[in-house]
Amino acid sequence: MSFFPNNIDIGKIALTSDTNESLTYRELRSFSENIRIYVKPRTTVFCLCKNEMGALVGYYSFLENKAVPVMLDANSDYDLLSNLLEIYRPNYIWAPDSFAIKTSYACLFKAYNYSLIPFSGEKIELYSDLALLLTTSGSTGSPKLVRLSYNNILSNAEAIAEYLNIDSNERPVTSLPIHYSYGLSVINSHLIKGASILLTDKLVVQKEFWNFAREQKATSMAGVPYTYEILKRLRIFCMDLPELKTFTQAGGKLNAELTKEYIEQAKTVGKRFIVMYGQTEATARMSYLPFDNAAEKYCSIGIPISGGKFALRDEPGNEITEPYRDGELVYSGPNVSLGYAESKEDLAKGDENNGILYTGDIAHYDNEGFYYITGRKKRFVKIFGNRVNLDAVEQLIKNITPSCTCVGVDDKITVFTTENKEEEIKSLLVKKTGLNIRAFAVQIIDATPKNASGKIRYAELIKRISE
Repeated sequence: MSFFPNNIDIGKIALTSDTNESLTYRELRSFSENIRIYVKPRTTVFCLCKNEMGALVGYYSFLENKAVPVMLDANSDYDLLSNLLEIYRPNYIWAPDSFAIKTSYACLFKAYNYSLIPFSGEKIELYSDLALLLTTSGSTGSPKLVRLSYNNILSNAEAIAEYLNIDSNERPVTSLPIHYSYGLSVINSHLIKGASILLTDKLVVQKEFWNFAREQKATSMAGVPYTYEILKRLRIFCMDLPELKTFTQAGGKLNAELTKEYIEQAKTVGKRFIVMYGQTEATARMSYLPFDNAAEKYCSIGIPISGGKFALRDEPGNEITEPYRDGELVYSGPNVSLGYAESKEDLAKGDENNGILYTGDIAHYDNEGFYYITGRKKRFVKIFGNRVNLDAVEQLIKNITPSCTCVGVDDKITVFTTENKEEEIKSLLVKKTGLNIRAFAVQIIDATPKNASGKIRYAELIKRISE
C-alpha cells in the first residue's frame, strides 16, 4: 500500500509545522526509503506521538515499509506504557528524543527530534495484512488494541475524502492528536489526495494555535464535542479566518441545540459544519450528515459512507425493517477492523470480523434513511472524544479503595464511593488517563446499591447524576 497517488505533485509541501519546518512529498518519500535501512518489514513499532513532524514522518514511513506502528500518546503515564511494552514486546520504539534521554535507551537513528530505539529482538508472528494498531479505551492502560489492515486504512481514507470533497488544495490543521483514530483519519484522508497538513501541538484555547492557522491559511479543522463547546465561547465564526471553510465533528454526540447553532451559523457565513459518526473499530468513520440536509436533520448521524451499510438488530438478533424502531446499530464495510489484540500472540490472528461491526450503540432511522443514535449497550463513554471503558477506570481506582463504582455520560465520569477520598481519586485519574480534571466527579454514598444477586444497580446511580 502507498499513500502516493499516481498523479501526485511530489514537489508540493506535504507537512508544515508550527516550528517553521516544511517537508515536500518528495522528501517524505525519501525519508521513508532511508529509514528502511533500520526498520525491518513485518516488525512492530511503538510510535509515541505528539502532533510533530517526527511522529508523522515515522507513522507514514512505517506503513510504507510494511512495519506495524502502534500509535500511542507520547505523554502517557510511564507505568501504563511499561505494561504495554511488556505485553507486546515491540521490536522498536519511535519516540521524542526526550524519551530516549530519560530512559537511557540506545538509539539506532535520529531525525526531526525523534529517536528510533531497538527494544526487543523477539520474532513476533504478524498477520500478512496487519497494518496498524490503535488503542480502544482512551488512556486507561487497557492492553486491548484494534487491529487494522491496509485495506481498512485506504478504503476509509478514500470514503472520507469523497464525502468531504478533499483535494490537493486543502490545508487541514491538526486540532486533534494523531494517535487518536479521528485525528489520524484526518491525516490519512488528506495525504492520499496530496494535500498540505499543518502540524501543531497547540490547543484550540491557545492564541498560538489560531495564529498558526491564520498564517498558514488553514482550510479545515476537526473537533470532538468538547472542542466545539470551547469554540462557542471563543466565538469561532467571528474570528478572522477567511480560508477556514470546513469544520467536522465526531468523537461523541454534541448537544443537539449546539449542533443546530453551528450548522446555521456556518451556513450564514459560507462555511460547512459536518457531523460524522465512527469508531476506532471501523478505522474511523461510518457515517456523515450531508450539509445540505444538516439544518433539518441536525440530531442525526446521517447516512453510511461510500462502501458502507447500516442495519438494525433487535434483542434476539432479527433485522429491524421499519423506521423509528430502536435496535443495535450494525455496520458493514471494507473499513471494519480485523478484530482486537490483547497480547502479542493475537497479532497473528486473521480477519475475525469479516467486515461486520456490532457497534454497541442503539439507534433508529427515519423515513428518508437517516440514522439517529439513542443510547449505548455497553459501559463505554466518550470523554472529550476519547472512548473510555468505565470498568477499566474502576480498576484504576481500586488501587486507592475497593469501594468504587463508575457511571458516566459523554464528557463526564462520576465515581461513587463510600470513602472520603475525592481529591485522591481525582488526582489518580488525571495522572493515569491524561484527561482534564473536569472529566471527573466524585460522590460519597452510604452504600453501593445492589440487586438480590449482588450485582451493582448501575441504572440507579445513573439516575442520581441526572437528577
